[in-house]
Amino acid sequence: MISLVTGGAGFIGSHLCEALLKAGHTVRVVDNLSTGRMENLQDFIDNKNLEVHKVDICDAKALSPCFENVDWVFHLAGLADIVPSIEEPVYYFNVNVQGTLNVLESSRKHNIKRLVYAASSSCYGIPDVYPTPETSAIQPQYPYALTKYLGEELVLHWANTYKLPAMSLRLFNIYGPRSRTSGAYGAVFGVFLAQKINGQPFTVVGDGTQSRDFTYVTDVADAFITAAKSNLVGDALNIGSGEHQSINRLLELLGGERTPLPKRPGEPMITFADTAKIEEKLGWKAKVSFEDGVGEMLKRIDAWKNAPVWNQDTIAEATSAWFKYLS
Repeated sequence: MISLVTGGAGFIGSHLCEALLKAGHTVRVVDNLSTGRMENLQDFIDNKNLEVHKVDICDAKALSPCFENVDWVFHLAGLADIVPSIEEPVYYFNVNVQGTLNVLESSRKHNIKRLVYAASSSCYGIPDVYPTPETSAIQPQYPYALTKYLGEELVLHWANTYKLPAMSLRLFNIYGPRSRTSGAYGAVFGVFLAQKINGQPFTVVGDGTQSRDFTYVTDVADAFITAAKSNLVGDALNIGSGEHQSINRLLELLGGERTPLPKRPGEPMITFADTAKIEEKLGWKAKVSFEDGVGEMLKRIDAWKNAPVWNQDTIAEATSAWFKYLS
């Protein structure tokens, strides 16, 4: 079987590629390497069943040939992070929406057998219910969340209208090895690990009681493959750990001093996936405990030795647009 992974040189994409190769697939990576890194593929770059195509999903003409003879498509390519999406909404729309349309049309043209889209739980905004089910109101708070949801709407519409065998997975807070080490101010694990390895205090928003549904990346890769094996079409499912952990609990496991940051508008106090639907429909459930996952991150902390080290001042500057537009 030939599986194509857009964004395959990225954090989650590289783990998915590794799992597919172990399962005996030929894996075709499509990545423009703007945020993905070839280093993420180094553990299996010599595998004869791996192909890497430096192609941008926004380039429909260059993208289409990559889909020839493909069985499964996993669409993970896209732009992440909140602040850059506020500052450059057109760019985010072009990549996350138009790019997704290009992937769908290439998939349709080449009669692929399955497509699984990486959606975002940020579509729920500040939820009214915890744990949050798929039936919750869609209320994106910033352009990143909106564009990822619009991409999902395209996927589900193509499944309904064109009978494309496609579905969507709404990912909660994913962490693990190979998570991004540079670029915009973003995910808490990258920020904290760079601070820890450099002996700097952890920058904590508010009092640290806010919690997140931290889900380990190998569990997420397993969820994508499980979804591809299924016959489910035209549906969206949450991917979460089945629990939520406070930032204070994360700090206990990491160990170190802290320094405060102001609370941010549009940011929920809790993210917590209701995973009953995926457990019922696909029999999938996360396996890696939070303690084990954090332990694996600490074993690989050297990967963050060259990552940017954020502090109160640089974070304030990097997040100024957040407060300007979302307050």
